[in-house]
Amino acid sequence: MAAEKCFNLRFSLAAEIPEELLEDDEFDEHAWLAEWENQIKPRLIRVLFSELRSFDQWEARVRNRGISPEDEVEVVVTRKYAAPGKPTLQ
Repeated sequence: MAAEKCFNLRFSLAAEIPEELLEDDEFDEHAWLAEWENQIKPRLIRVLFSELRSFDQWEARVRNRGISPEDEVEVVVTRKYAAPGKPTLQ
């Protein structure tokens, strides 16, 4: 039998850009989002998986539900139990 529960951790991203920068043709107003996608988000996901793997009887994996990974990363975390009389899974 499998039991399930959903838990959401949502990040809402924003950038506060002064008008003077937006008027500058050299300024890339999308750089902050690229920084999130290329530097911050991958590091957060690595730290998350590292921490989850520190709990021996829990497994974590990414599940793709057809939503772009820019919009959602679903992490499935499963607690494994052994049947009575059998050794605990590790």
